[in-house]
Amino acid sequence: MHRVIFVNVPADTDGSESPTLAESDADGHEKPRVKYGELVILGMSEDMRHTQINLEKGPHKTITRFSYNGYLPQGDRGRRRSKFVLYKRNEPSGVKRSKHYIVQSPQTSKAILDANQHSISYTLSRNQAVIVEYKEDSETDMFQVGRSSESPIDFVVMDTLPGDKKDAKVMQSTISRFACRILVNRCEPTKARIYAAGFDSSRNIFLGEKATKWQDNVEIDGLTTNGVLIMHPKGQFCGGNAKCGLWRECSVGGDVFSLRESRSAQQKGQPIYDESNVLQDGTLIDLCGATLLWRSAEGLQHSPTKRDLEKLIDEINAGRPQCPVGLNTLVIPRKVNIGDQINQPYVYLNCGHVQGHHDWGQDKSTGARRCPMCLEVGPVVTLCMGLEPAFYVDIGPPTFAFNPCGHMATEKTVKYWANVDIPHGTNGFQAVCPFCATPLDGNSGYIKLIFQDNLD
Repeated sequence: MHRVIFVNVPADTDGSESPTLAESDADGHEKPRVKYGELVILGMSEDMRHTQINLEKGPHKTITRFSYNGYLPQGDRGRRRSKFVLYKRNEPSGVKRSKHYIVQSPQTSKAILDANQHSISYTLSRNQAVIVEYKEDSETDMFQVGRSSESPIDFVVMDTLPGDKKDAKVMQSTISRFACRILVNRCEPTKARIYAAGFDSSRNIFLGEKATKWQDNVEIDGLTTNGVLIMHPKGQFCGGNAKCGLWRECSVGGDVFSLRESRSAQQKGQPIYDESNVLQDGTLIDLCGATLLWRSAEGLQHSPTKRDLEKLIDEINAGRPQCPVGLNTLVIPRKVNIGDQINQPYVYLNCGHVQGHHDWGQDKSTGARRCPMCLEVGPVVTLCMGLEPAFYVDIGPPTFAFNPCGHMATEKTVKYWANVDIPHGTNGFQAVCPFCATPLDGNSGYIKLIFQDNLD
């Protein structure tokens, strides 16, 4: 019997999402593959468009903001993309722990030299290491994430630059080349477990002599240099009532610990026994340079689609919001393009009034702007819809926007992300806009939008 493989691109995507692979049965009917979930990079979601935004913020100071709100600046190509969809593989690819032993010359041990043998080498000293061998596991699928473009990496992740630092360059990436691996149970797709470190092209993982490692009874485990951090939400992510949890660190063996004193400190944190490495819908994964959001297939069924978000934009535009100064109708764009459009809406970040582009109330000597509606003085930024559905915690009208980038979303979505501290640097945290990774400003990090609409 011949088997035919088809590639289907869903009609409601722009093609940047991973294609759905389907195989035909004996009667020629397509059988779509099981979707486990999605990994989405914060700050680089599927529908990015470039835009230059002049944001005046104080005397003689103009900030040029760069809105990601979508795919990578160079485009989604191959395994390097802003979103990775995990599908059940045609054949199981997972591995599980088999046996371990001590060797005197780890670099020349049989397991290390055998390119068909998955193994982890824990170096204890120059002349001694513990080798842990892994064997094939017919019950799981393995997916690997990292900075390396080598074939074992399924999802190539690069450092995320905040939306207001588009011209900055990453001098030296802090993301590991083989950062982590995720194993999903083929029979229970809701059980997706994350582990620090990934296997290289020789199917090996090496933890050097200086790496943090320990031995409990006969089991050995360790941490990678900059660590793999996870944060499970408290409550259902999609529904609008979830709260952010606490950041934890995941070990190479999959155990969960409290954070180290600093990102690469030698001493591991305290074991956390009431939490596990099983990903929940809405779990955040931080790789020290990029933060990923895990959305389960079940959770995505309750989330808005791209088409839902476009309908919300159409509903706002149907209200024909007006600029009180120019008296022209404002139009929320579905796509943000370079250059100012005559109907592009702007929002005053200190009061939330939405208007068009005009020079009223602008003090050119100081750069300050005064809102003509309430006379509040403050910065102004272009307004655009947050277009990545995975970041939404509910479905509803986009009545709020992040400060200072101007990405619109639902009230519960904006308030959720404004209370999530994303790891920054070696031991810092900061709340960011999930659509562009810009650090949030102001007391709350967001503003309620006030449209002058439905005036007919």
